[in-house]
This record gives sequence, structure tokens and C-alpha cells, in this order.
Amino acid sequence: MLVLFETSVGYAIFKVLNEKKLQEVDSLWKEFETPEKANKIVKLKHFEKFQDTAEALAAFTALMEGKINKQLKKVLKKIVKEAHEPLAVADAKLGGVIKEKLNLSCIHSPIVNELMRGIRSQMDGLIPGVEPREMAAMCLGLAHSLSRYRLKFSADKVDTMIVQAISLLDDLDKELNNYIMRCREWYGWHFPELGKIISDNLTYCKCLQKVGDRKNYASATLAELLPEDVEAEVKAAAEISMGTEVSEEDICNILHLCTQVIEISEYRTQLYEYLQNRMMAIAPNVTVMVGELVGARLIAHAGSLLNLAKHAASTVQILGAEKALFRALKSRRDTPKYGLIYHASLVGQTSPKHKGKISRMLAAKTVLAIRYDAFGEDSSSAMGVENRAKLEARLRTLEDRGIRKISGTGKALAKAEKYEHKSEVKTYDPSGDSTLPTCSKKRKIEQVDKDDEITEKKAKKAKIKIKVEEEEEVLVVEEEETSVKKKKKKDKKKRIKEELVSEEEPCTSTAISSPEKKKKKKKKRESED
Repeated sequence: MLVLFETSVGYAIFKVLNEKKLQEVDSLWKEFETPEKANKIVKLKHFEKFQDTAEALAAFTALMEGKINKQLKKVLKKIVKEAHEPLAVADAKLGGVIKEKLNLSCIHSPIVNELMRGIRSQMDGLIPGVEPREMAAMCLGLAHSLSRYRLKFSADKVDTMIVQAISLLDDLDKELNNYIMRCREWYGWHFPELGKIISDNLTYCKCLQKVGDRKNYASATLAELLPEDVEAEVKAAAEISMGTEVSEEDICNILHLCTQVIEISEYRTQLYEYLQNRMMAIAPNVTVMVGELVGARLIAHAGSLLNLAKHAASTVQILGAEKALFRALKSRRDTPKYGLIYHASLVGQTSPKHKGKISRMLAAKTVLAIRYDAFGEDSSSAMGVENRAKLEARLRTLEDRGIRKISGTGKALAKAEKYEHKSEVKTYDPSGDSTLPTCSKKRKIEQVDKDDEITEKKAKKAKIKIKVEEEEEVLVVEEEETSVKKKKKKDKKKRIKEELVSEEEPCTSTAISSPEKKKKKKKKRESED
């Protein structure tokens, strides 16, 4: 049996010397512990060396795609066909292609995988004529070449240029604002009316550079920079200006600052064009979806296009709003709905109540475009155009739903009324200017004293009521006790009288009948009562 073994240096074909030992898969690794033992199992029959890394890359890319290289085809025809033995291969797909095209019987099994592992462990001893340093250098070079090929590396696809360009563009905007503000303020001491007449910063600096001193405006022609009516207004304002007089040295410094502003603004426009071209070359679908500025800021925020492609749609949606997100999580409030993606044109033209929905849908489609640009082979922007059309259609349906009215069919649209500004004109309330309290401290103290007196009186009245109630309860109890004592005294007197009467009566009175005695006793009781 023959074994096809691919290395970074070339193709190697080994002859298996003892096939009986291959049947014991679990103990096969013991036969490859040393180079001497390995040489007893397999022996090198042919070695086809690569000339350079380009040839190695072509061979390995063909193997990964399941194809046979021309060089490999020659080797197999020359050696394997003559031997008339089965060929052991590591890849089952490659074995199928070899069997189909060259009509050679190929073997792929766990035994072959174990055999390949053993040959790889003792490769230096089994392949003579190849130094370990040369093997390591070829491995490293082939690894780099393969990674570039797999990622379709191109100089035009370098996204670090985009990261640097968008960062520089933001810095230029900040510097331009500072320079223009300083220029307007500086020249405003000499000609303050010009800043109100000319609002555009670049035109302001060009006018200043062309004319210089305020006195020169009467004879200067500004038709190239300004319309006729604005030019006339500037000349009229220059004659009656309230500004102070300045020296020629001051004017020279101001003009030098103006030239700096004009040069920086021209470079900014050039840089913006460069950024547009770069974005269309590297990420055309992202540029169509969100625009070149927002797309470049997303790439810069993530670090690279590949890093951005690894993010989920929900992460891309709030990218740039991390501080607000963590503040909302900490305070248990609503999380932000959008970050950098808020500046995209689709989100900007949406009504406020639909901005969250559109930003979520835009983030989902943008992530698809990012991954297509990062890993796709095609460099066209067809997918981005298609997805943008879908989002615009969805946006129209959302906006139309608000003005749709209920009717018989449910499809009729309400007539949009002409907009009229109906806000009330609010007058200025001067009472809010004063920081003093409405009433003086003395009045406040008097009110507090009065309140305290009222509360004290109420408390005293409540106490008096409670005391009166307690005294009444005590009197009632005493009356009840005296009445009980009187009754007891009356009962004692009655008993004593009855006893005396019973003793005074003679014994002869026994003849009197008992009912008569009872009547007499009743009469006595009634008389006593």
C-alpha cells in the first residue's frame, strides 16, 4: 500500500512495509516513537519538492478546493499507476477525485489517519534532504500566503486607511471651527458688520484675503465671491462702520490666518473625496446603506471591517452610545435606540416616533452588507441597493399608516391638510427675574408663631376635655357606691325590726292562723316603705 503525504515543502509518497501492524490502531503510535521504528513501518518512495511558495500555494489551494494539481497528477501517473497498489489519502474528497480522474483505488479510514499522524511526528527522519529550518520557513510562508488567499487580501481592501482618514477629517473640522471663530473675532474689531452680512465662513475668509483693510472695500470688486446686492451692502457698511482702526501688521497676521483657513478647507474637501473613493472600494454595500461618513465611523469605532462584521445587529445599532447604555442599565431606565447610525440619511428623514423601528431595521440590513463586504468575493453594491430600496418602501408604509383613515374599504387615504402654525405667542413674565422671596422673613416668622399658638390652644382644649370626662366618670362611680350602701343599711334595719316583733309576740298567738300573720307582715313592710 502507498501513502500520499502532503507537506509545505512538497509531495511525499511512502511505501508501507508491514501492513499487519496497521491493523492494531490503538497501538500504532508505539511504532512511531523513534525514527528507527518508523523506518521499519514506512519507507519514502518518491518526493516531489516545490520550487517556491507560489507553487506551494497553488498546490494547496487546489487541494482545499478538492482539485488535483498538474504536478500531483504527474507524480500519481508516474509512480502509483506503475506500482498497481492502493493509495492511502488523508482527504476523502481528494480520494474521490483521484479515483474519478485517474482510475486509482484510494483508501481513507481511521487507520490511515493514525498512520498520517505517525508520519507527521517523525517527518524529519522519514524525509531525508530537507532541513528543519527550511521546513519551518516554508510552513510560515505558506501559512501567510494561505491566509491572504482565504481572506482575498488586496491593497485596495486595507481598512486602516479609512480609520485614519475619518479621524483626520474630524480633527480638521475641529481645527477649522477654532480658526474661523478666531478670525471672525479678530477682524470683528476692525469691521464688525461684515460678520453679520456674510454668513458663509469660506466666503468670509476669501473676501477678507482679497480686500484686507476696511478702506479698500469701496474700490474693490467682489463680484466673483458675492452677489450684487450683498456686495453693495458690504460697501455701504464699510463706509459707516463702527470698528476700530488697526495697523498694517495686524492686517497681515489676520490675512495669514485666512490663508490657513482656506488651505485647510481645500484639503478637507480633497480628503473627503479620498474617503468616498476608499469606502466605495472597500465597503460599497455599507456606503449605499448608511453613507460613507457613518460607515467610516462605524469601521473606526470597531477597529476594522472584520471586527465590525463580528458584531451583532443590536450591537451595531447602539455602537457609539455605550455611555448612555451603561447609564441606563445602572439606573434601570430605557436603553438607547441608536448610536452612530442615527446620522444615517434613512433615520434622519423619519418621523420621531418611527426612528427606533427604522434604526433597528437599518442595523439588521447594514450588518448583512458589512459581512458581505468583509467576506464576499463580489465587490458590487447590488445587494446594498436592493436592501435600501426595501427599507425605503418600509419607511413609506410606516409614514402612510399615520395618515390612513378608516373608511369602507380601509384603503382610502386622508387628505393632508395645509400646515398652519397655530402656536400661541407667549409674553415675557418679569416675575421670574427676581430671586428674592415673595414675602419677608419677619412675616414668615410671625406666621410660624401664629401657627404654633393655634396648635398649643388646640392641645390645651383637648387636655381640658379629657380631664372633665375623667371627673364625670369618677362622680358617676361614687354615686353608684353611695346608693348601694344606702340599700344595705335599709335591709339591715328591716331585719332588726322583724326580729324584735317576733320576740314581743306571746306564745299564745300560735292560735292565729299563718295566713293572717303573713298579711300583717305585708302591711308593715308597705307602711315602712
